Amino acid sequence: MTTAIVSPIAPDAATFERQAAAAAPLAAVTGAEIQAPLITGGHIRYANLDYGASAPALSLVSAYLNEILPFYASVHRGAGYASQISTSVYENARDIVRGFVGGRPDDSVIFTRNTTDSLNLLAGCLPVVDGRPAGEVLYLDIEHHANLLPWQGVPHRSIVAADTIAGTVDSVRAELEQGGVSLLAVTGASNVTGEILPVRALAALAHQYGARIVVDAAQLAPHRRVDIAADDVDYLAFSGHKLYAPFGAGVLVGRPDWLDAGTPHLAGGGAVKEARLDGVSWATGPARHEGGSPNVLGAATLARATQVIAGLDQDRWHAHESAIRSYLVDGLQQIDGVTVHQIFKDTNPDTDTIGVVNFSVAGYDAGLVAAYLSAEHGVGLRDGRFCAHPLLKRLGLPSGSLRASFGVGSRLEDAQRLLAGIEKLRRDGLGWDYVVDAGRWVPANDTRTYPHWAPNTPGTAGAAPCTDD
Repeated sequence: MTTAIVSPIAPDAATFERQAAAAAPLAAVTGAEIQAPLITGGHIRYANLDYGASAPALSLVSAYLNEILPFYASVHRGAGYASQISTSVYENARDIVRGFVGGRPDDSVIFTRNTTDSLNLLAGCLPVVDGRPAGEVLYLDIEHHANLLPWQGVPHRSIVAADTIAGTVDSVRAELEQGGVSLLAVTGASNVTGEILPVRALAALAHQYGARIVVDAAQLAPHRRVDIAADDVDYLAFSGHKLYAPFGAGVLVGRPDWLDAGTPHLAGGGAVKEARLDGVSWATGPARHEGGSPNVLGAATLARATQVIAGLDQDRWHAHESAIRSYLVDGLQQIDGVTVHQIFKDTNPDTDTIGVVNFSVAGYDAGLVAAYLSAEHGVGLRDGRFCAHPLLKRLGLPSGSLRASFGVGSRLEDAQRLLAGIEKLRRDGLGWDYVVDAGRWVPANDTRTYPHWAPNTPGTAGAAPCTDD
């Protein structure tokens, strides 16, 4: 475990200019001004620092949804006007997404439920020779469960990442040199610490030793432009719900040969050329893996979100995110008892990170800190093990930590409110009593209510199933 090192912010013109880039949101998001009730009374604008879990929908995407919703109908199956429009929107979404990630002309674009679904789909398409898998899947110990668990059902091997990026690349090379690997599975950016891996270098290594590469870009795509043709990436997976689109649709983009020969992901209508009582002839192309009625609106809004993100000025985009991250990291490091966590000692915080900061507060359970920040300061962030249990153990955080994540709809004031809350906690302690309910910390005697349309079910607030060590 290492602690990120960032020089203290000096009150000079350059610093003020940098912070000014993050004073306001870079793009409008739906729900940016919702009011959160405080346990002590009153309301405050909700400071959403949980973009890494699900990002709010871009306002332009919400407007697009309202525009197409009246025309929503089943796709591929109807001659009616609305069905034809929905089919056109759905199929055009493939071209938009392919362009967004720099896909090759023949790359398949398959819409799925989420990134996890995409990677499970690919796991069912690994090449087989004479009835046996043609090779193993190689992955690192720092992966999100979405890029860890699907490979455990096929021949696989894992390696422990080194404490530097350079050392990790060397470890991958050494393992690939042993032979027998058909697929290297890596994250584009850690969902725990926000550190970016050198995708292009890893792709070159994989191909040098006869393997392909799949990149889990669930965290990378909302923060950096991706170009799979330029980086020579074979497969890429990401989700709409992290890229400012509602409904949670995911996508798998990549070379068609494995996908056209693989086991259909969902056996059902639309995935076949011809079905018989005793057998079936499967379709090729995206239809092979999209059995049943697809998530039309999810695919459409995902595609629209990629268009909005692609239209951002990249320099302003990165300056906005970098200003918030550096301000937050520097501020946390100046608070006694707070540790900022990262995986690699050689990570460049200015170029090799996205809008994710992981930290812990000495003497306090991460879940308690999260409950305190929400109830007393109107700040929302994630606590726990982030569906990356091996990595949290490796960082010496088996019971979890805290993650602040942000994006184009964030503003510097969100980070300032988080820092103020942590400083107050360290100085004065908790301002309210908290108890554990259904495995989660919650304020005792909480009389706050949800909106009238939202069920306030006891014991479910913030419930997380992956709490057992």
